[in-house]
Amino acid sequence: MEIRQLRYFLEVAKREHVTEAANALHVAQSSVSRQLFNLESELGVDLFIREGRRVKLTPIGRVFLARVEQVLKMINEAEIEVKEYLEPEKGVVRIAFPISLAAHVLPTAIYAFRKKYPEAKFQMRQASYRDLIDGVINGEFNLAMIAPLPPDERKIKQKLLFTENIVALLPQHHPLAGRTSIQLQELKEDSFVTLPEGTIFREIVLNACKALGISPHIAFEGDDIDALKGLVSAGLGVALMPEVTLVDNIPHSTVKIPIVDPDVTRTIGIICPTQRKLLPTEQLFFQFLSGFYKESLKK
Repeated sequence: MEIRQLRYFLEVAKREHVTEAANALHVAQSSVSRQLFNLESELGVDLFIREGRRVKLTPIGRVFLARVEQVLKMINEAEIEVKEYLEPEKGVVRIAFPISLAAHVLPTAIYAFRKKYPEAKFQMRQASYRDLIDGVINGEFNLAMIAPLPPDERKIKQKLLFTENIVALLPQHHPLAGRTSIQLQELKEDSFVTLPEGTIFREIVLNACKALGISPHIAFEGDDIDALKGLVSAGLGVALMPEVTLVDNIPHSTVKIPIVDPDVTRTIGIICPTQRKLLPTEQLFFQFLSGFYKESLKK
């Protein structure tokens, strides 16, 4: 059994058409057909049902496909690991992240990393909080920046990068807009705008209120942080926001005010699997982040 045969098999299985698979592989159709025949002869089973020019997997073919996908993924990762082992500063960092870290936290870190390692490349994917955790566990990706850090999970290694403040974002004509700081209790009669139910940041906001015996009136929900900024800017309510999302700009017609009683915070960190090794360039970035934020917080 050859790797070439497995790759031909995978392409035909995906396309259910030998000619289309051959075109995608840039080889002759006869070559693909011959390798499939050799593979089936070696295994002693039919992997495909032939229907004219189209093919479909047999039941045992579907079982074989699942294993082939695993094998080829491992081979691909091994090839990448060898290349990156030789030159990790020129490899690829594959990282997932939540939308709240997309505008400032992650881009700032990537910019600093590439100043040091200019030939490093990144493949990035945005995901929800639970999908970040599940994706690291099930192998969809190896690294994820996340906020807040999840509860202890034996399949995940986590590293705290920093803790940030949650601040109040108020319409500029709000009675408290001129203050330098406020107590969360002072917002108990206000209408709030929040993220939808099930989002982790909404839980942070509601738990902070609940600790003070406040049941905030939720007037509007927004799908993301930028939507909340727009709702506050329109005067439709107040919002608690991660301070990092307001670093680059404060929305028109709004003011940002620190909350001093109680301090409302969230952790920001990075997670990776305990049961798989990071590829060399990913490991390099993981180590870089810890030192980068330690130095940043000193400034």
